[in-house]
Amino acid sequence: MPIKCHNRVLLLLACVAIVAVALPFVNVAPNRLMSGEARPLWQVWSFAPLLLAGALGALVALSFWQGRKAQWLTLLLCEGLFIVLFWSAGRAAAHMVSAESPLARTSVGSGLWLWLALCLLACSDAIRRLVPTSVWRWLLNAQIWCIPLVLLLSGELNDLSLLKEYANRQEVFNDALAQHLTILFGTLVPALLLGIPLGMWCYRHPSRQGGVFTVLNVIQTIPSVALFGLLIAPLAGLVTSFPVLRTLGIAGTGLTPALIALVLYALLPLVRGVVAGLSQVSPDVLESAHAMGMSARQCFWKIQLPLALPLLLRSLRVVAVQTVGMAVIAALIGAGGFGSLVFQGLLSSALDLVLLGVVPTIVLAVVIDALFALWLALLGRRAND
Repeated sequence: MPIKCHNRVLLLLACVAIVAVALPFVNVAPNRLMSGEARPLWQVWSFAPLLLAGALGALVALSFWQGRKAQWLTLLLCEGLFIVLFWSAGRAAAHMVSAESPLARTSVGSGLWLWLALCLLACSDAIRRLVPTSVWRWLLNAQIWCIPLVLLLSGELNDLSLLKEYANRQEVFNDALAQHLTILFGTLVPALLLGIPLGMWCYRHPSRQGGVFTVLNVIQTIPSVALFGLLIAPLAGLVTSFPVLRTLGIAGTGLTPALIALVLYALLPLVRGVVAGLSQVSPDVLESAHAMGMSARQCFWKIQLPLALPLLLRSLRVVAVQTVGMAVIAALIGAGGFGSLVFQGLLSSALDLVLLGVVPTIVLAVVIDALFALWLALLGRRAND
């Protein structure tokens, strides 16, 4: 009787992890400016290849094992491997500093990045197979990060080059974080104030939707750098004609054109979300509400809005994550944020400085996406109850 693979996703991830053994585990450089030398796993820890081989062999075996017990074992094994790999990055950096030089910089290699990503994917797949409810899935995915966060906050990873760069530029990093959050909320609030009324207007006047969505689609197709550039000249001319605007912080470059462009980009998904959310409410439900004596305003607040809220939140989720990423490009026109660290690093060929802007941007986007996912899961649970 042939052996059947019951989890092809896990088998594929394990095979990719086996191939990743040939990639560098860490990169070691004499200082922050010089290029690093790749070090494979066996040059860092002599016993680690045996442990990793055992873990990968167990994952391959689990992919042929059917049942919930196999999924729980997969989750525990992959989560444990993720924590060990996370911790080993800090230990490898500390070992290289003591063995090489106090100025040596140890960064995470492509192999370690790939293993960490594969562990998270395997954990996510096991959780999806184990838990049917969204809230418990969210909690199980969140608990994976508890021990890594403890390791990070305890200083176990402080010898990594990225953490050293953060220690040297902590004030600059904090300013960049504050500016990035300012761009985010400065985009979301005006976008909601404009997008929701515009979406309601399009819903009530279907004949106008074509023209509105055509304009918003055209805006969406303009590259972000081009739109930022197009706004500089009109704003600069406006400030020249009305100097009082300069006292309000409005200028041709900086935060003002960035916020205007990002708000324009946010309108299309928001307006579509409002129209789609309101359109999904059954006319029979509204007719029954009117028959019960509810006014149009009561129907909107008590029936249409609650039913349309999940779609609106999904649109807002897309806008928030999109804004976090596009705010990096806004640094080209002086808007600041994590993009300023990225472009400073690119100009000075300092990879650690680039990562100091890129990694927090990714983390911020993932955290925002996870918070919206939790909100939607709680709404879905309440609707089912």
